[in-house]
Amino acid sequence: MLTELRIRNFAIIESLTLPLAHGFNVLSGETGAGKSIIVGALGLLLGERANTDVIRTGADRATVEGVFEIDDRPEIRALLDDRGIDVDEPMVVLKREVGASRARAWINGSAVKAGLLAEIGRMLVNLHGQHEAQTLLDPDAQRHILDAFAGATEQAERVHAAHTEVTSIAREIADLTARRAEAERRADYLRHVVREIGDAALVAGEDVKLEDEARRLENADELRSLASAIAAALDGDDDTVLQKLSVLARPLGAIQRIDPTLARLQESFDAAYYAIEALARELEEYGTTVELDPARLDAVRRRRDLLFRLTKKYGGTLDDAMRAGDEAKAELDLVDSAGLDIRQLEQRERAARSDLSAQAERLTELRRAGADRLARAVDEVLPDLGMPDGRLTVSLRPLAAIGAHGAEEIELCVALNVGHEPRPLSRVASGGELSRVMLALKTILARLDHVPTLVFDEVDAGIGGRVGLQVGDTMRRVAADHQVFAITHLPQIAARAHHHILVAKGARGGVTTADVMVLDAESRVEEIARMLGGDPESEVSQAHARELLGAAAAPVAAGADAGRTSVAALPGRRR
Repeated sequence: MLTELRIRNFAIIESLTLPLAHGFNVLSGETGAGKSIIVGALGLLLGERANTDVIRTGADRATVEGVFEIDDRPEIRALLDDRGIDVDEPMVVLKREVGASRARAWINGSAVKAGLLAEIGRMLVNLHGQHEAQTLLDPDAQRHILDAFAGATEQAERVHAAHTEVTSIAREIADLTARRAEAERRADYLRHVVREIGDAALVAGEDVKLEDEARRLENADELRSLASAIAAALDGDDDTVLQKLSVLARPLGAIQRIDPTLARLQESFDAAYYAIEALARELEEYGTTVELDPARLDAVRRRRDLLFRLTKKYGGTLDDAMRAGDEAKAELDLVDSAGLDIRQLEQRERAARSDLSAQAERLTELRRAGADRLARAVDEVLPDLGMPDGRLTVSLRPLAAIGAHGAEEIELCVALNVGHEPRPLSRVASGGELSRVMLALKTILARLDHVPTLVFDEVDAGIGGRVGLQVGDTMRRVAADHQVFAITHLPQIAARAHHHILVAKGARGGVTTADVMVLDAESRVEEIARMLGGDPESEVSQAHARELLGAAAAPVAAGADAGRTSVAALPGRRR
């Protein structure tokens, strides 16, 4: 459960610590005091999208921190341990920070992604926002509610995966069929490309080699003359480089005899002599190999022209031209091979559709069984919420074809008065009635998924009087198994709470802020009196408040066991 919520520089809140306890916690205060802001901060902590607008004026960041007891939630410990997060105490601390440039999150001091924070948050808190009841009108929300109640969520995921497989294969078939049709249409052109590039017998890097060879052939005469001239200058008949080096051998020897430390000079001299001698031989041999070959030059030029035309036509480089030939051949092969591939895909598609049908049939069975049980469970709770004749029907309408979410559409229908047939929620329920139907579903689903903390933000919208008392009694009964935290304007609901917290708006340093106070018995009387609409200090208002508070425990205590059995014994009788 949530034991403490710390908020700093969030909206109008400068610094606030909200202590919560077991049972039914209620938060009240004047309109605009900041009650829903606290729920907004809790939503941020639980992984909702961060927005810099929440940062308090004058601050550079907003932070929200929550302390949760998890001594009875070993699965949360196991999940955190798998993610490398230490959990030494029977509690876990979630923290979220929103700065001007980015938002960050921590669990027990370890930095985490918002996704993990949200995953842990969903296991700890079920938050019913002020406008969330409207989501009950959404077909997707209604389907998720039934699947969660029927234990069909995993089966629904299997159906979704099977449908994805079918659509993926069908897309492959359609794509391959279209590609084959296009290849057949372009077959003559493709054959021309394959033949033209194939006949050219292109070789990677050939264009570079041809360029080098053409340059040699075009300059053969000059190359031969230059090589012969250099060879003759190095080692010819008269006044050559090697002859001059030979003359220098004797004085070099004399130097070494006088100074033996210069013996290394002989090695350098010999190396230079032999290197020049080798260079002369290579140039002489090279000159004899250079041939004047006009026929070969003409062949090289023709080949270069062919490569130029092909590269210009098919992409700009030799590699592009070769790739174009391969692609044309592959596309042309579709004309012959696609038929076999399509038949294989069609066989896979039949198997995938068979699997989808079986998975959808299993999902339908779970939904049918769950629909009846969910209707009975809600029917048992609705009278406690001021709708004694309320009756829920879960309709499963078959689809023409199995979709990603199964073989049927889910629709929640309700009849709120005797003699009326159930009709879709969007057509019969007022805002207050819709909130109470959502409250009934939330309490039932929360029991199934074992979420320890339920948060309700102004679920009392559109109700009052005796209905408010019944809603408060329901919340108090739910609090026997869950921690309940509700924001309310109704004294009837606030009086039913085990713990009452007041939020008030003030100013610090000339800037509006909000703060909270846990009410004792006497201050609680004053707050209930204020909520009743009278003078909170008058004896009449306070007497009425004491009457509400005094009557809060008795009827709930008498019916608590019956209320808990009603929700837990889900397959009960229909009213």
